Amino acid sequence: MKVLVPVKRVIDYNVKARVKSDESGIDLANVKMSMNPFCEIAVEEAVRQKEKGVVTEVVAVSIGPAQAGETLRTALAVGADRAILVQTSEDLEPLAIAKVLKAIIALENPDVVIMGKQAIDGDNNATGQMLAALLDWPQATFASALELAPGKATVTREVDGGLQTLAVDLPAIVTADLRLNEPRYASLPNIMKAKKKELVIKELAELGVDTAPRLKVLKVAEPPKRGGGIKVETATDLVANLKTAGVL
Repeated sequence: MKVLVPVKRVIDYNVKARVKSDESGIDLANVKMSMNPFCEIAVEEAVRQKEKGVVTEVVAVSIGPAQAGETLRTALAVGADRAILVQTSEDLEPLAIAKVLKAIIALENPDVVIMGKQAIDGDNNATGQMLAALLDWPQATFASALELAPGKATVTREVDGGLQTLAVDLPAIVTADLRLNEPRYASLPNIMKAKKKELVIKELAELGVDTAPRLKVLKVAEPPKRGGGIKVETATDLVANLKTAGVL
């Protein structure tokens, strides 16, 4: 069984994002970048399934600039077998990313795609669902547990009322939630081995995919700063202030 794992290079979750002075976007100059946390969970799950003997090959794929190759090397160090970088300087929308992934899937023919439910930069939570629609594959989103078997996947997902368990036929799209697993740290020997693993670079134009943007960013602004709080002497004063503020 072959698993394809898309990964994205994003601003490290420990770094505070800064808006450009012209409000055209986020300033990425000299900012630490790393693998999207939900993508880390997806890679870890694919590797765990391989360690169980269910999966035979894990292929990581990323769409982005040449620096995204470093993100793929991280996936290789964790345990992916090989990687594909679709190189582009464009900031693609979720639909365009789904179209590119569809083209890669046509070349690779994986049995299942495991991917993060969303990226922490755009927070769109749309690519997995769009990819499933384009492929006409079943989808199981927000997975908190995953069991793979020949021709079938059983996915547990958290819903408002508790846990929901789905059985989907393969091939399928599975998106990883936060509680699916805890990603491991890549060891130094594995980081060194990752340098020798296969990383194929494809140019976006090679795939013949329409990635024209459907949206236009008009302005990017920081959220308004919080105002200062006040001190109250009694619970009655607290209730009165909350009513004034419209909270109660």
